[in-house]
Amino acid sequence: MRRDGPLDSVASVLAGLAHRLGLESKLLETHLHRQWSEIVGRQIAAHTRPDQIRFKKLYVYVQHSVWLQQLTYLKPDLLEKINAAAGESLVSDLVLRIGDFGPDSLKVQPCASKAERRVEPPPAVKADAAHHAQAVRDPDLRKHFAAVMAQALTRPKRRQGIPQSTL
Repeated sequence: MRRDGPLDSVASVLAGLAHRLGLESKLLETHLHRQWSEIVGRQIAAHTRPDQIRFKKLYVYVQHSVWLQQLTYLKPDLLEKINAAAGESLVSDLVLRIGDFGPDSLKVQPCASKAERRVEPPPAVKADAAHHAQAVRDPDLRKHFAAVMAQALTRPKRRQGIPQSTL
């Protein structure tokens, strides 16, 4: 939401950018991975892991068929909690899958070294990032914001969570 003052808040700029780029579900995925136990409760979180959101469906890995059956009955409550955490209705269904995961799947991936993170973005990515950063009025901030976006879009994606054998 835009304000009438001379400056837009960083939150409103980022929210608008996420909306224009269609990144709301990816941001929610990240939030779910980090805050899963607070959102669904510690007992459910101990036996489940969120995976990804596709076409407004959240895929969740469940440790055992008994939990899968129980969560089938709890879907409406879980959907309500997840969408409340998102602040809007980004998830319309839960797809529950049985998956084997252990404590290793909870470890956060270490950050890449500066040498690994610093890849020169292609000109097309730089131009696209500059286009999306036009909403920022301050020229220095706009330039820096576009550079950060281009760098983030160039960085290779890492897959977290579920071991490849269960996919």
